[in-house]
Amino acid sequence: MSPGRSALIFSEQTSSDVFIERAGASDGSLPRIMAAVVTHIHDIIKELRPSREDWQKLIEFLTEVGHASDERRQEWVLLSDLIGASALVEEINSRRPKGATPNTIRGPFYRSDAPARAAGANISFDGIGEPLAVSGRVTDLDGLPVANAEVVTWQANAYGVYENQQPDMQPEHNLRGVFRTDANGSFHYQTVVPAGYGVPGDGPVGHLLARAGYPLHRPAHIHFLVRAEGFETITTHIFDGSDPHLGEDALFGVKPELIRVFEPAEEGRKVEFTFVMVRAKPGRSA
Repeated sequence: MSPGRSALIFSEQTSSDVFIERAGASDGSLPRIMAAVVTHIHDIIKELRPSREDWQKLIEFLTEVGHASDERRQEWVLLSDLIGASALVEEINSRRPKGATPNTIRGPFYRSDAPARAAGANISFDGIGEPLAVSGRVTDLDGLPVANAEVVTWQANAYGVYENQQPDMQPEHNLRGVFRTDANGSFHYQTVVPAGYGVPGDGPVGHLLARAGYPLHRPAHIHFLVRAEGFETITTHIFDGSDPHLGEDALFGVKPELIRVFEPAEEGRKVEFTFVMVRAKPGRSA
């Protein structure tokens, strides 16, 4: 009896080859990508030799991740972040010359609808926490100012919780805002000192990694996304240099260039930072 279109019979030895042979009928990069992914999956199965029950548990875990994701919480992003996949993609796709601000991942709590705010505005709508004055500049690699750059910021509150984690307890868009740099490339605003936190452990991803003994700490930080015409977009953090968990960031975001001291000020504390942008290459999206 003919085995059909494939010349290979599926077996433990030929499993990925059979898939690759069947997937090769389509043009483009998708068959190549799928072939690589499936080959790695099959190799893992052959190495670990899971039981049917073990494989069913994996499928159930992935199903739970999907059920835990909605418009306010992205459990798939959290999974990608915690296994280092998101950080690795950033490293591969954002190689920059020395002196440029490095990219980090956005994390699962970014929102694209943060409100535009005037220079000097306070983004802490509930006023809970120690005051923090944030100021900075956006420049190019030569130190020249980048005017009218868009600076998006978001952070956890003084208890280490983001607004979209507590929609019934924090004001909408609390500790989020969008600012524009002036002619000197400068911006400034008021907020509160963020606290470090444990990444969400109440979902399937957190439960799995906690059982594996993986550290789920995030040191205190502020997120930034900086855009300007003609430049590569920066997505990054500023980390509080006094946080004891800098060496075990669960999302692999800590880099020496991004650590700053939140210094004492007349009222609360203050921090300054210069974002150094790289001009976008022709044909490459900023």
